[in-house]
Amino acid sequence: MGLISDGDKKVIREKFFSKLTNPVKLIVFVGKDNCQYCEQLKQLVQELSELSDLVSYEIHDFDTEKELAEKYRIDRAPAVVITQNGKDLGVRYFGLPAGHEFGAFLEDIVDVSNGKTDLMPDTKETLKSIDKDVRIYVFVTPTCPYCPMAVRMAHKFAIENALAGKNKILGDMIEAIEYPDLADRYNVMAVPKVVIRVNGEDRVEFEGAYPEKIFLEKLLEALE
Repeated sequence: MGLISDGDKKVIREKFFSKLTNPVKLIVFVGKDNCQYCEQLKQLVQELSELSDLVSYEIHDFDTEKELAEKYRIDRAPAVVITQNGKDLGVRYFGLPAGHEFGAFLEDIVDVSNGKTDLMPDTKETLKSIDKDVRIYVFVTPTCPYCPMAVRMAHKFAIENALAGKNKILGDMIEAIEYPDLADRYNVMAVPKVVIRVNGEDRVEFEGAYPEKIFLEKLLEALE
């Protein structure tokens, strides 16, 4: 039985995949840990690839393909990197993009394919100049209606920085239930919870889906 209903497939084709311009490749890493939903993850990307000639996927073993994981800056699995035909723009999902996150996943595919976001011009200009290693963790759960807003903001920031040739920002959706160790480490009591790390150091944490301007202010605060 498929994960995506026939009705949803029609919506995905018409509302999302009709907007694709460049090929998108979904790079999936699975491993022996945190993998209770790995089969669903593999099935999901397969079903999505069947809805457009511009969407393809690869499945890799995180435990044995370390060199490839390092290339895509993946340090745990399961994970999905949404790439523009293999080009990493910093958009990553750690865990199954289920529930409310599925819509964000589809929107990210569109943005990566088209190589653009709807961020304000001033925000884009600021993001172009960032050349420190930034990693934005966004902890989510599938039932959280506000989480996709935070995930999308982190991913848009990563995309714009990558398009400027920097590729220094990583946006990580982290499914808190699938990664309880990370959720415990960052004391995730409510979602979305955002942690901004700079050069490997935790700098700023906050809860909630902040609007673009405030999210950018938090990023700049972390960079100071």
